Amino acid sequence: MLILFILILLVLILIIANIKIVPQAHSYIIERFGAYNGTWSVGLHVKIPFIDKITKKVNLKEHVVDFPPQPVITKDNVTMQIDTVVYYQITDPKLFTYGVERPMMAIENLTATTLRNIIGDLELDETLTSRDTVNTKMRAILDEATDPWGIKINRVELKNIMPPAEIQDAMERQMKAERERRESILRAEGEKKSAILLAEGEKESAILRAEAKKQAAIREAEGEAEAILTVQTAVAEGIRKINEASPSDAYLAIKSLESFEKAADGKATKIIIPSEIQGFAGLATSAKEIFTNDVK
Repeated sequence: MLILFILILLVLILIIANIKIVPQAHSYIIERFGAYNGTWSVGLHVKIPFIDKITKKVNLKEHVVDFPPQPVITKDNVTMQIDTVVYYQITDPKLFTYGVERPMMAIENLTATTLRNIIGDLELDETLTSRDTVNTKMRAILDEATDPWGIKINRVELKNIMPPAEIQDAMERQMKAERERRESILRAEGEKKSAILLAEGEKESAILRAEAKKQAAIREAEGEAEAILTVQTAVAEGIRKINEASPSDAYLAIKSLESFEKAADGKATKIIIPSEIQGFAGLATSAKEIFTNDVK
C-alpha cells in the first residue's frame, strides 16, 4: 500500500509539474522528440512528461532595441557616427524560433548595412535634413528582410547623427554667421523703417508749416483787402456826402490850401503847385489886401 501511495503521489506531482499556464502576450514553442510539435497560446496547457519540451518562450509585446553608433560615409566622403533605435514585434513565434540564429544580431547587422547604403547616396546636408526619409526607407527594407524570421519592424529612428568635430565646428561657425547676417538684416530694416518714419514725419511737418504760412498769408491778404475796401468805402461815402452838400468854391479852396499845407510840411525840396491852387491863393491875397485897405 505504501508503494502504491508513493507511486500515485509521484504521478500527481509529475502531472502538476507538467501543467503550464501561458500568460497574456506570450507563446510557447513545443517540441516532441526534438521536432516542432506546436505553439501554445494564452491559457492552460499540459505537456506529456519526458516527451514534450518547451523549447522557447516567446514574448509577443513590442520590443525596443537601441543599437550602438555605426560609422557611415556620406556621398561627399564625410564619415559620421549614427545610432539607430528599432521598434519590432514578433508576429510568428515558430519562424522567430527556427528562422534565424541570434535574430537580434541579425537585425543589428542588417540595420548597419542598410543604413550605410542609404547614407552613401546622400550628401552631408541631405543626411542632416532627411531623417524622416531615411527612417521610412530603413523601416521598409528591414521589414521586408525580417518577414521570413517572423518579425515585423514597426519603426526605425535615427537617434543621433554625429559628424566629425571639425565638421561640427564649421557648422557652428556657419550657423553663427547666419544668425549674425539675419541680425544685421533686421537691424538694417529697422533703421530703414525708422528713417522712413522720420522722413515722413518731417515731410508732414513741412507740409503743415507751409499750409499754416499759406493760411496766414491768405488771412493777412484778406485783412488788408478788407481794410483797403473799408477805407475806400469811407472815402467814397465822404465824397458822396460832400457832393450832396454842394460845397462852394471857397470851401474847396480852403480844403485845397489845407492839402497844400500838409504837402508843404514834408521834407521834399521841390513842390509843384497846381494852377487852380495858385489862382485860389491869388484870390485869397487880393481879398486880404482889400479887407486891409477898408480897415484903414
